[in-house]
Amino acid sequence: MQNIDIVFILQPIIIIMVCSGLVVYWHYKRSFRKVVLLYSFAAYFAAIALKDVVQIPTLSLVVNYFGAQSVGVGVYYGLQTVVFEVGGAFFVAWYAVSRGKFDRKDAEAFGLGLGFWENAVLLGLFSLVSLVAYYTILSTNTSTAQTIYSQLNVSAPGLFSPLPQAFESVAFGVVERISSILFHFSWGYLCVMAACLHKKQYLMLALPMGFIDFLVPFAPSLGLAVFEALVFALSVASVAVAWYTTRKLRRKADASDLQ
Repeated sequence: MQNIDIVFILQPIIIIMVCSGLVVYWHYKRSFRKVVLLYSFAAYFAAIALKDVVQIPTLSLVVNYFGAQSVGVGVYYGLQTVVFEVGGAFFVAWYAVSRGKFDRKDAEAFGLGLGFWENAVLLGLFSLVSLVAYYTILSTNTSTAQTIYSQLNVSAPGLFSPLPQAFESVAFGVVERISSILFHFSWGYLCVMAACLHKKQYLMLALPMGFIDFLVPFAPSLGLAVFEALVFALSVASVAVAWYTTRKLRRKADASDLQ
């Protein structure tokens, strides 16, 4: 009985290290307070819970009506991320600012916190635990191992890919997670800036970033390389937009800090 390729375990390990490294760096070199991590936890997991509430009863209906690779399904995914993840992040940021828990210096950390919970925890730690469990179980000659093997052959046959394909999959997976970190950083940062400075234009810039999930249904038709390259380019663009539009405010704040 074939086991999964141990190489797949590298992806969650790399992403956990990247996310954790960013959190530690920001904590000691810039500003990343524990309260920001807690609020980002609330914002992120509330959004995921609300997505589940919507998708569990409606996803199959939407896919059957529009087709798996369709504009309708893309809009379905994109709007949920816009409303629940970006809109929810702004609501939490506004609440924290109104209670005196956040200020402008927490904007970067809040965005990184959102990326941390998605990539280091939900799609990192949980994935790592699952992969280690699969590898351990499939290393045994038991009925449970045979059952797991049969299930994975149907649900995730890519886990049994040859080594070159496994490395390629891991590489694309790491790029995808980095793109996710950049998107979450961008809209989290803008949401806090909008809440702190009472500037709606920053929220208006953040909201469309959530529409990146519109592309999810088209990944098979675009091809993995093209899809990941496109998403990564858009994630870099989102950071550039967030940084460029707030550059004057940062300069003024830095100048006032020096006085």
